[in-house]
This record gives sequence, structure tokens and C-alpha cells, in this order.
Amino acid sequence: MSGSSSYRDRIYIIKDIILMLVQYGELNQTALVSFCGLNLKKHKPILDDLESNGLITSEERSLGKRTITIFKPTQKGIEFCRTILDPYEKVFPRKKGATEKNESEL
Repeated sequence: MSGSSSYRDRIYIIKDIILMLVQYGELNQTALVSFCGLNLKKHKPILDDLESNGLITSEERSLGKRTITIFKPTQKGIEFCRTILDPYEKVFPRKKGATEKNESEL
């Protein structure tokens, strides 16, 4: 397996999604998936789970003839990241070479 397509645990994907939304305030689906290095078809269930658990919200907006989905973090998602995901990553750090995010945003 090459370094550019290395495996990332689901918990780190979730943390990356929430941190990216905190950093930007809101992102459309394409930007969020791209910035987090995800595949929409493969990772859409994670976005759906985060939304159904109230950790992120989504809203559809019309842009001309197109409809885009905008995601935002919720206060519950930010707290979940701060109280659960951050301590988890301290105990179980990502493998070498994983991108480190700026957690001071939270």
C-alpha cells in the first residue's frame, strides 16, 4: 500500500471532519470530502452517522439550477471532539506520517 492512500481509522476520519468544519465554519459536501481526503461514495455513511447523532448539520441550498449540501459542526460535535476524540488520540496517536491538525481551533 502506498503512503498516499494509507489507511485511517474511522475515529480519525470523524475527528478530521469535525475539525475541518470548525476551521472553516461550513463547507459544501465536495470541499469537505476533498479537504479530508475522503471518497464520497465510501464515506457518505460516516457523514450520515455524524448528522443523525447531532454532531454535524447539513442544509441544502440552491445554487442556480444545482442544489448543494452545506455541512456545519454543532456545539455537541465540538464538545465530542474536545472531550472524547482528543483524549483518544493522545492515548492512541495516529501512525507516523499522518497529518496533524491544529486542535487549537476547538
